[in-house]
Amino acid sequence: MAEIKIYSDFVCPYCLLAEHVVSEAIGERDIKIRWHAFELRPEPVPTLRPEDPYLPTIWARSVYPLADRLGVPIQLPSISPQPRTAKAFEVLVMAEDQGLAHAFALRVMRAFFQEDQDIGDVEILASLGDEVGLNGEDIRAALSDGRYRARHREALRHAKDDMAITSVPTLVIGPHVFRGTPPLDALKAALDELVAQPQTPVITAVS
Repeated sequence: MAEIKIYSDFVCPYCLLAEHVVSEAIGERDIKIRWHAFELRPEPVPTLRPEDPYLPTIWARSVYPLADRLGVPIQLPSISPQPRTAKAFEVLVMAEDQGLAHAFALRVMRAFFQEDQDIGDVEILASLGDEVGLNGEDIRAALSDGRYRARHREALRHAKDDMAITSVPTLVIGPHVFRGTPPLDALKAALDELVAQPQTPVITAVS
């Protein structure tokens, strides 16, 4: 099956917006969206606080206008400091094993950016997992014993070392790598090419 790879962090609003464009570009075609972890601020890097000037400024200047153009409801979450996403990405590994990764990734981003839920909280992650078909008790146990931690760390290494990811969202579509939320027409053209004749990746920058 043809596949789009999205390197993302669950606290990146552009990742939620990019998923909207990707889904529209896919339409009825049988193309898988596969999510890959890239923590913007891994431990011990401090996470951002919404009461500081940076987040309100970037949201007013860029996030809200783009969301309005795309018709995606979104709001700057109030959780301060912003949650770390390592636990959510460990659950993503579990979800990938069960064929539920896309549903879980989308649910987590919507919970954070549309419902102001703390996606760093184990109980919230367990509840969100339950909603998409995972088992909440299994999520609690997995986060407690760390059974998916090593695979998450390998995913971070892969993103940084193998793919040279430096920002999110980064979309890999056949021979193209889009950095940022790409235009719909560019995505559709890349998907047409992907289905017709996959090639070796090259970089396509998106402003």
